[in-house]
Amino acid sequence: MSERKWTAHTVSAAEAGRTVEQILTGSLSISRRMIQKLTRTKGIQLNKKPAYLGREVKEGDVIRAALSFQEEAGLAPVEMPLSILFEDEHLIVVNKRPFLLVHPTNPTQTETLSHGLTHHFMQQGLQTKMRPVHRIDRDTSGVLVVAKTAFAHQHLDRQLRDRELKREYVAFVDGTISEERGQIDAPIGKHKQNPNLRAVRPNAGEFALTRYHVLERFETATLVQLELETGRTHQIRVHLTHLGHPLLGDRQYGHVGLNLLKRQALHASKVSFNHPASGEVIVVEAPLAPDLVALQEKLQKGATSEVRG
Repeated sequence: MSERKWTAHTVSAAEAGRTVEQILTGSLSISRRMIQKLTRTKGIQLNKKPAYLGREVKEGDVIRAALSFQEEAGLAPVEMPLSILFEDEHLIVVNKRPFLLVHPTNPTQTETLSHGLTHHFMQQGLQTKMRPVHRIDRDTSGVLVVAKTAFAHQHLDRQLRDRELKREYVAFVDGTISEERGQIDAPIGKHKQNPNLRAVRPNAGEFALTRYHVLERFETATLVQLELETGRTHQIRVHLTHLGHPLLGDRQYGHVGLNLLKRQALHASKVSFNHPASGEVIVVEAPLAPDLVALQEKLQKGATSEVRG
């Protein structure tokens, strides 16, 4: 834990008279749990000296917190190609290819994205745990945000829970959606017969809301853009099936267009959030995966029989 990176905050006139702890929890948005950890490891300073949490501060004081340090990665490094869309010392945003697990679900899985990121971080001299900020299915391609530090993860996770971290997807669905835009407000819970699947459960599910608008219509399919207001498991797949327009290639929920591609036609296209350190608005977009580009070209040429086959 010797290699630390410190985040500094200069006390403003409006903040004068507050305690060190109030600055940490307010202006720096550090959780009390992390403050306890920083206190144990002498990771809080006031004007470069050890700080007491109850100490009142004055304008111009500088509070520093050690929010990055070496820790056990927990996974073996595996070299693999990565499509990096954004990266700095706090986080990395990658364009995940389809058919790649983000994190192993059992010890035999040794070539997940987390293994690849472990190798990438080690090349930078960084050892850190894998902290994906949100989930993305194995077969779904596109944007994934991974925090490099506990501080960044905490900040971004809070934005996710407060619905300030925005995620957009594009999907190719069965049938023609007539309206230009709409929303699906339907609670999601575990499927009655299969606990690994999800279903709309009006009286037993959790609130789930998906907004959509049409990007392109084909003869028997539609390309839509979707924005998640919530992040339930399989939310988009369940909601679009409920709407009567399941994803093409979805072997669990829709069973339509299976001849067109080997996975559900879903791509995480865009994410936006406030940077955990600077507060700057970060917007990252991922180009459509090659198999979905090919699907779009097929549909534009009228691959009706393959959709319905």
